[in-house]
Amino acid sequence: MQLGQVSEFLLYSLEIMSVVFIFTVGLIFLMVIIIYIIDASQTRHAIRHNYPVVGRFRALFERLGEFFRQYFFAMDREELPFNRAQREWAYQAARNEPNTRAFGSTRNLTLPGTVLFVNCPFPTLDKDAVKPGPVTLGPDCEHPFTATSMVNISGMSYGAISRPAVLALSRGAYRAGCWMNTGEGGLSPYHLEGGADLVFQIGTAKYGVRDMAGELDDDKLREVAVLEQVRMFEIKLSQGAKPGKGGILPAVKVTEEIAAIRGIATHKPSISPNRHPEIDNVDELLNMVQHVRGVTGKPTGFKMVLGAYGWLDTLFTTIRKQGLEYAPDFITLDSADGGTGAAPMSLMDDVGLPLRESLPMLVDKLDEYGLRPRIRVIASGKLITPTDVAWALCIGVDFVVTARGFMFALGCIQALQCNKNTCPTGITTHNPRLQKGLNPEDKAERVAHYVENLTHEVGVIAHSCGVHEPRELRRFHARIVQEDGHSVSLEERYPDVKSPVSVEAN
Repeated sequence: MQLGQVSEFLLYSLEIMSVVFIFTVGLIFLMVIIIYIIDASQTRHAIRHNYPVVGRFRALFERLGEFFRQYFFAMDREELPFNRAQREWAYQAARNEPNTRAFGSTRNLTLPGTVLFVNCPFPTLDKDAVKPGPVTLGPDCEHPFTATSMVNISGMSYGAISRPAVLALSRGAYRAGCWMNTGEGGLSPYHLEGGADLVFQIGTAKYGVRDMAGELDDDKLREVAVLEQVRMFEIKLSQGAKPGKGGILPAVKVTEEIAAIRGIATHKPSISPNRHPEIDNVDELLNMVQHVRGVTGKPTGFKMVLGAYGWLDTLFTTIRKQGLEYAPDFITLDSADGGTGAAPMSLMDDVGLPLRESLPMLVDKLDEYGLRPRIRVIASGKLITPTDVAWALCIGVDFVVTARGFMFALGCIQALQCNKNTCPTGITTHNPRLQKGLNPEDKAERVAHYVENLTHEVGVIAHSCGVHEPRELRRFHARIVQEDGHSVSLEERYPDVKSPVSVEAN
């Protein structure tokens, strides 16, 4: 091609580009005019009416702020529900990376409610330290369960979370030697495939063990109980993010497979009753526990959020009256700031007691009525770091369970999309394209590392306090900062109750 031809070609190209540019600018200008007319003539949105076109950017920036805040504006310790420091600890633990820090703590140690552990002048040597010992639940059951894990996976239903997420959790739990709660959505093949010990949760809708009328089906209950992997049964009364409200699974998540597992209709919202219809008082609760335990032969307890607490006296008095064989084998206590895939804001923000208040109350009531350690205590609710777990052990729990800690281990970025089937990490979506980024084998390793490193660092705190293993922690091993900036011992803040009734430890 000669120079003249090249020049002509370039000039022709520039003319075409100029025409395209002018056309594009004209089209954009026309669209702006149309949007201006639409905004100025409508009366539903005052901002758009008073500031046509420009007013639309408010909604855009408000939406984008939700995502950019955690990266550019929020400080390490100020976000909710979990701040950057908490998330980063969970990520590094899951990746099995060193969790050391330099220069000094970014945590304000004078804020009211801050927990400070009391180090011993003569800490436990590594050679004298031991791992958390085994604890038996339901020792008088036909099939008791002896658990060696201290940290376990809380209830997350298949449906609320995706197939690869369930697979990764199950495989990771098996490798770490901890148990996995199925959540109220029933038992899926993916729970079983990983080989982990399972706690089957019976929600208010009885998913997986219900008849056509939605009532408990003993035959289906036996079919679940015969599986060796299913170690315990948990009757769910309430959960932290929505006490007084049943499970909510949007229609978009109710696939044919999930509907078959739950025993419900496809592509319709899965809304659980706000309580078990057959449990309306303490006697009926204990009868339900006894019935499930009798049918399955396995340890049975219940999960609740504590709000009204006077009923604990009625519950424990009834147990003392009827006999210890009617006692639940465990109580899982959830916090009012617990998580969920979907809940009304009015319940999530304003109903129930946080674990910091309710856990000491429950443990002390059990001590008062002489029911510890007959009834094991499992704590749940934002316990995702060593500090949180060690605090709960000081108060007197036997086990800790967490859901969101394991979601971070899977790669959750706290996008707050759990209820929309648009989770960008593939954890809480059934969109195949989004699920492809979640490799169950890779994430199983992260789940196992998270358990191992969380357990290890709780042990580091325990050894600094001078005990041999974490379950030896007591209330005098920690202090809590008060309004004046000074701390008091947890033992002083929550004095141990001396029970007049003695129950022999099992």
